[in-house]
Amino acid sequence: MRNQTLTLCTLLLCLTVASYAQKKGSKAPAPVAPTVQAPPKEKESMVLITTDLGNMKVKLYNATPKHRDNFLKLAREGYYDSLLFHRVIRNFMIQGGDPMSKHAGPGIMLGEGDIGYTIPAEFVDTIYHKKGSLCAARRENPEKASSGCQFYIVQGQVLDSMQIGMFEMQRGLKLSPQQKNILMTTGGTPWLDKGYTVFGEVVEGLDVIDKIAAVQTAPGDRPLQDIRMKMQVIE
Repeated sequence: MRNQTLTLCTLLLCLTVASYAQKKGSKAPAPVAPTVQAPPKEKESMVLITTDLGNMKVKLYNATPKHRDNFLKLAREGYYDSLLFHRVIRNFMIQGGDPMSKHAGPGIMLGEGDIGYTIPAEFVDTIYHKKGSLCAARRENPEKASSGCQFYIVQGQVLDSMQIGMFEMQRGLKLSPQQKNILMTTGGTPWLDKGYTVFGEVVEGLDVIDKIAAVQTAPGDRPLQDIRMKMQVIE
């Protein structure tokens, strides 16, 4: 009986406290939203391009997966090893990847070699031709499909605000403040945007682009001194 009395008293005490809290306007704790972790960022692939004039480390964009995967496949297979930068135009770009360049003798015109397939264009609004951009070369075609093997790296030129304004007026477009700043500091080739796919960029070794672009060339833009490449995927 004594235990029953204690239990009844305890129950009455709890009811009294709850009633008092309700009268005082007490509120239950707000529910806490569960923590949601952001999905992990997709890892960016890197390739080291080794040349006699220095090395360049390039980052491949995940936003252009067809070009990224094709370039990685060829680099892993050693496809590019011993090929030439066969076309060099100062203040514009350096181009390589022609399979016919591996055993081409001096004075042989290059640039027509291919791998037997093309890659559909992958144009992304926020990716443009700036110094160091890794881009796919191509033949003229309505779809602007890329060569399966040939590529170029932009050297470009630094533009002033007047040149940029003229370019915008001629093209009927407006460049972003970020793109304008890049063109006015490191340079680029904005007239190639949406014409050729940009699928990566040089993140180390921009000076090597300048060294290669400065070599003496013959008619047809082939360097007089062979500049060979070797590629290694950085896992």
